[in-house]
Amino acid sequence: MSGDWDRQGPVDGDTDQQEMIPSKKSAVLVDGVVLNGPTTDAKAGEKFVEEACRLIMEEVVLKATDVNEKVCEWRPPEQLKQLLDLEMRDSGEPPHRLLELCRDVIRYSVKTNHPRFFNQLYAGLDYYSLVARFMTEALNPSVYTYEVSPVFLLVEEAVLKKMIEFIGWKEGDGIFNPGGSVSNMYAINLARYKYHPDIKEKGLFGLPRLILFTSAECHYSMKKAASFLGIGTENVCFVETDGRGKMIPEELEKKVCQARKEGAAPFLVCATSGTTVLGAFDPLDEIADICERHSLWLHVDASWGGSALMSRKHRKLLHGIHRADSVAWNPHKMLMAGIQCCALLVKDNSDLLKECYSAKASYLFQQDKFYDVSYDTGDKSIQCSRRPDAFKFWMTWKALGTLGLEERVNRALALSRYLVDEIKKREGFKLLMEPEYANICFWYIPPSLREMEEGPEYWAKLNLVAPAIKERMMKKGSLMLGYQPHRGKVNFFRQVVISPQVSREDMDFLLDEIDLLGRDM
Repeated sequence: MSGDWDRQGPVDGDTDQQEMIPSKKSAVLVDGVVLNGPTTDAKAGEKFVEEACRLIMEEVVLKATDVNEKVCEWRPPEQLKQLLDLEMRDSGEPPHRLLELCRDVIRYSVKTNHPRFFNQLYAGLDYYSLVARFMTEALNPSVYTYEVSPVFLLVEEAVLKKMIEFIGWKEGDGIFNPGGSVSNMYAINLARYKYHPDIKEKGLFGLPRLILFTSAECHYSMKKAASFLGIGTENVCFVETDGRGKMIPEELEKKVCQARKEGAAPFLVCATSGTTVLGAFDPLDEIADICERHSLWLHVDASWGGSALMSRKHRKLLHGIHRADSVAWNPHKMLMAGIQCCALLVKDNSDLLKECYSAKASYLFQQDKFYDVSYDTGDKSIQCSRRPDAFKFWMTWKALGTLGLEERVNRALALSRYLVDEIKKREGFKLLMEPEYANICFWYIPPSLREMEEGPEYWAKLNLVAPAIKERMMKKGSLMLGYQPHRGKVNFFRQVVISPQVSREDMDFLLDEIDLLGRDM
């Protein structure tokens, strides 16, 4: 060591363990900064991680199935700002203070893994996905080249291949990306590139007026995608739906023919398998027939409903999906792979994704590497840095097997059926319609309105009920349930069943609690 280092004595009683610290007399200084040795206190960091993990285990994981815990410790924004001490200061905080902040963050956050969290299209805690997330957060990989992410690239390839099988394609391609909205954007851009490949170099100049078609019940990301990609929201043609929220094929064909007569260039139809509010599934076979007749790209937004493909009993909801050109499917929803875990799957196997999105960065995707560069899949992505989201789903799939994932879907839909039957039995509850999937939409009608004739005044008063009950349940912390108005219908509750931690007792509690919170209205 030639005098460059001094030995520091035993640490924590371990006589064999000695640390090496740079000697002041031999310190290397650049711009006043000492460059000898690390400056991070590894021991303190390791201890903090250990204590924080213990806190997460005690306050999140072990309480995840406890219905006696609150779903949310509600505080208004200004009060919460004071409670959390959000200010960043010049000097760092000591570890014990950071742990207090961690505890506060957990305390005041919504417990989406609580059995009575029904607010969104995701819920519950999957233990295997959680471990996978811990691993990837610790490893901090980025999935673009095999050399920096060998395991996770192979995992993504295996998961995509299996998902493609469930869609019913013999071959295909795909990529995991941040959200179903991004999957839809990928698909629209990919379809546009397929029909107008010059756009990649020449841009929008000289293109015809492109128009895409989608259900009036589609996800709002379709409009965002049209805006983001320069297609324009006025060129999103919304096709009317039937009373159950399904796209009407005859109306689609009329719209396509009309657009052509007006000189526009139709290029894509987006069908929805599992709409956000009603959980409706568009008739894919009939829509595919129209797409074939008019040479249109068929994209299926199955972000929510795609997981029904795992169930032999319920996969018929997506009959005809094998005829799609692309599919968006989010395992982080019904299959609980952990946010975010979203795949875009493409029937094409000719490297269309790579052709469309590649930029051939010479510092990243060198072609003279010592291994098979076909595994450097990052050029298929609009991102550079990309999370290994497929790993979460892979770990869950490995743990439960295909049959376990199938049971997860079947149980959720069986519980949904139970809740529907209970709603029909109870006074003061009224279904909007019979559900196809795990979305149960219903009104709670308080005693004061039960004898009132349905008319403008009735509906105006009923419109106020769901928001008022939502406020009470949030402040009480007993459960969390979404509501919304929808296409002329006043505010109603939308119950979504996902988590296997949810039981029949939770369904009964849901209805009892709504009645308790609203019976004086």
